[in-house]
Amino acid sequence: MILSETYTLKDSLTIPKFGLGTWLIDDKDTAEAVRKAIGFGYRLIDTAQAYGNERGVGEGVRTASVPREDIFVTSKIAAELKDYESASKSIDETLNKMGLDYIDMMLIHSPQPWKEVNQSENRCLLAKREVWKALEDAYDEGKVKAIGVANFLEEDLMNILENCRIRPMVDQLLCHVGNTPFGVIDFCKKENILVEAYSPIAHGAALKLKDIEPMAKKYGATIAQLCIRYDLQLGTVVLPKTANPDHMKANADVDFTISDEDMETLKKITFKDYGEASHSPVFGGKIK
Repeated sequence: MILSETYTLKDSLTIPKFGLGTWLIDDKDTAEAVRKAIGFGYRLIDTAQAYGNERGVGEGVRTASVPREDIFVTSKIAAELKDYESASKSIDETLNKMGLDYIDMMLIHSPQPWKEVNQSENRCLLAKREVWKALEDAYDEGKVKAIGVANFLEEDLMNILENCRIRPMVDQLLCHVGNTPFGVIDFCKKENILVEAYSPIAHGAALKLKDIEPMAKKYGATIAQLCIRYDLQLGTVVLPKTANPDHMKANADVDFTISDEDMETLKKITFKDYGEASHSPVFGGKIK
């Protein structure tokens, strides 16, 4: 089953291939969602300072039915924090909010503050190095077991790779049928950086791709399951978001293989309309 499969990051540290995303899950509902997911066999839980639910994730992990050391917890430094001191302080604040002794992995959430995403050519190169140094120090101090980035393009990654003591282990990217960043994925493979795919169903927008419904049915799957399997076969960690227990179970029921021919068909699909989610900073850098 996909829930028991892992990748190796560094020094024998393993990360599950499949996890629970918690973006847009309210903090008051998060602990129960995390406990449910862990009960179903999930062992990777992904959150962020910007999600506002780190407390709930921590509670869910601490009160889960399996030992803490068997759960891989990821959070992210807020995109607006672009200096050493604020980034370092935020890691301690995350630990305190979650009530955990360590975080399995901490990422830089974005190379730019959200208000500048897709709006500015400033990639904050010097500032990102300061934030990365805060992550390196947190790693050395045992506060985090792995460090990485999110939403980083090749230029952003090179900026870190050329100026770091510890190389990024992960780049978490928007990656789904219709919007696959092949260039960044290929670059990450070359640099031995594992890619994580968030919003594998495009925040629900992929469900409108009725042209791929016959393909999904061929595999006895739903469109959502086909999209999740697509990301898995790209070699990424996949992080579908849901607080719905039925969806948690269905999302993990992807033990089928998409043929090479069908993968090529899916790779050629493109779309840009995320509906209401188009105004989210995750997708467009536009804040209402």
